[in-house]
Formats: sequence, structure tokens, C-alpha cells
Amino acid sequence: MIYVVKNGDSLYSISQEFGVPEERIIYQNQLYGQEYLAVGQALLLTGTGLPEEKINRLYVTGYAYPFIEPYLLQEAAPSLNELLVFSYGFTAEGELVPPILSDLNLIETAWRNGAEPFLVLTPFGEDGRFNNNLVKIVSEDMEVQGRLIENLLDMVREKGYAGVDVDFEYILPENRVQYAEFVGNLRRQMNENGYRVSVALAPKTSADQPGLLYEGVDYRLLGENADQVFLMTYEWGYTYGPPMAVAPINKVRQVVEYALTEIPADKILMGIPNYAYDWPLPFERGSTAARTIGNVEAVRIAEENGAEIQFDETARSPYFTYRRDQVEHEVWFEDVRSIEAKLRLAAGYGLKGVGYWNLMRPFRANWVLLDQIMR
Repeated sequence: MIYVVKNGDSLYSISQEFGVPEERIIYQNQLYGQEYLAVGQALLLTGTGLPEEKINRLYVTGYAYPFIEPYLLQEAAPSLNELLVFSYGFTAEGELVPPILSDLNLIETAWRNGAEPFLVLTPFGEDGRFNNNLVKIVSEDMEVQGRLIENLLDMVREKGYAGVDVDFEYILPENRVQYAEFVGNLRRQMNENGYRVSVALAPKTSADQPGLLYEGVDYRLLGENADQVFLMTYEWGYTYGPPMAVAPINKVRQVVEYALTEIPADKILMGIPNYAYDWPLPFERGSTAARTIGNVEAVRIAEENGAEIQFDETARSPYFTYRRDQVEHEVWFEDVRSIEAKLRLAAGYGLKGVGYWNLMRPFRANWVLLDQIMR
């Protein structure tokens, strides 16, 4: 069950009320170093003996960089069906640019835990920076595209990957069809050799949604040309935007409902954020920048500053405000309540599964919840 801390609660009183050992509550909710419980904090309690409503098992994936802390990778790996290794770039000539650090440990850990590792391809150039021109080149130049696909096939074979995840953003509207065809050409060659292809999609709510992030992304064509799609259903609250939930459930639902009109449910993975934002106030567009933090870190900040955690029922997301060094702050994050809402949404619409961006920050209660909630 999920228990929300009230005034006067302590670990001891909660443990006694529900018959759950304090050590288990501390471990599963990562309360180490947290001197007191924060009012409004959501705790996952297992072994209470209370009935629970299970959901159908979801396919689970998540992104990780090669420099992930080993304990974080090992903690997540048993819950994963797939591990997305971020990331390979490429040059204007179609040559691959591998990650600076070796990806072999991630590949080996994934297979050892029964998860399939996927090579993530992004339009990062030799300098490691995003290059929108690379998207245009690979969409339009068939010679470069062919060379890139050959190099990807060689790399997948050499390293032991199960497939490729194409994670491109800011596709030009004029490259909409060509980009989908590139994904299709990649998929055909990969499928012929026993590998699969997924593609990440910006969170659209209609086919004609304006904006450079959306206009070049054709849900129907990309759904047809990939084995599965990853909906990037997060970043409504973002670094340079006003304080709000990173992935409000009402907004996520709109994206899922539109996606289902264009793509079969058994091809869709719904994105879940494993991070939070801390905004200094007042917010001033163009100058205010939020600090990225972890979900466990967010609760510790609330506890250290005596803040009471609130829960927005529309967004199904927790938040709080606090004051430090004479500056007001507003924090939006994820907890087991918001994660459960997202898992139930994905299961309720019959989606293939969910995917996490990303696995680089601790959130043990999430993995325990996944194990507890699915049949």
C-alpha cells in the first residue's frame, strides 16, 4: 500500500500500525539520512497483508549512460525487459561516433538479467553536441543513410546488441516522410538479421500540432516503420519553463489517446520521468533556470526545510515550496503515487509497456512498486 505521512507520524508508529518492519520501510523508500518524515511524503509499504489491485504485466525499458553507478544499474536491471544504452552519434558521412566510455558493462549486465540491450542512435556529432543538420543529411542522402545503416548493423553484431533505438528530435517538417522511410529502411535490414528497431516520439496530441519539435514527427508513418515506439511523455515542466509537473497525468493521457489513433497499442511504450526540478522563485522567463534533482533527493529537501508535500490531483504529481538563503523555491517531482497512476494508465489503455528517462538517479521504491503491482 501507499501511505501518506501525517502530522505526528513516525517510522515507529507507521511500522506498528501496519505491521511492517521499520528497516523494510527505510530500505524500500531510501530514508537513509532523513532524520524525520516529511508531512505529505508518500511511503511504499509492502507485506501489510492488505488486498491490492494488480495490473497486467507491462514491458519495461529505460535509458542509461555508460557512466551509470553500478548499484543503480543492478537495482533496475531485474525489472527491465530492455536497456537503452545512451548513446551513439554519427558523422555527416555516416560513420558512427561511439560513447566516450565503454558500453560493454551495460550490454553484459542487461543480458545477465534477462533484458535486451538496445543501441541508442542520436544526432550527436564528433564534438558530442546535438547537430540538427545530421537529421537532415541522413534523411535526404541515401548514400550516407546506407553507410550509417551498414555501420549500425556491424556495431550491433560486434557488441551483442538486440537492436537500435532511434532518438532524433527537431526533424524538419520537409523531412517528415524521408525520416520515417529512414527508420523503415533501418528496420528492414535489422529485422532481416534478427534485430529490432524502436523510435522515440515527441509528445504530440494531434497530427497537425505546430512547433519544430512536432511537425517532422509523423506518428502513423513512424509507427508503421518501427517495431515499437517510445512516447517521450515528460518535460511539460522543464528547465527554462515555469514550475509545473514534469509529466502531469492529464497531459500524458492526451498524448496516449492521440497515439492510439495512429499506432497499435501493442507497439507503444509510454515514457516516465525519473527526475525532478527545483525552481527558484519568482519565475522570470528567459532568466530563471530550474535545477535538475532526483525524486529521493526532492523528499530530503522537503524534510530538511520543514516543507509540507502537497499533491496535485489533476496532474497526479507531488510538489512543495520551501525557502533557503532568502530565496523561495518550488519543487515538482515523482513519487510512488504518481508512478502508480502512470502504470495504471498504461495498463488501462493496453499499451505494450513503459520506459524510464532515465535510470541514472536512485528511486528504489519505483522498482519495488513495479514488482508488487504487476501480475
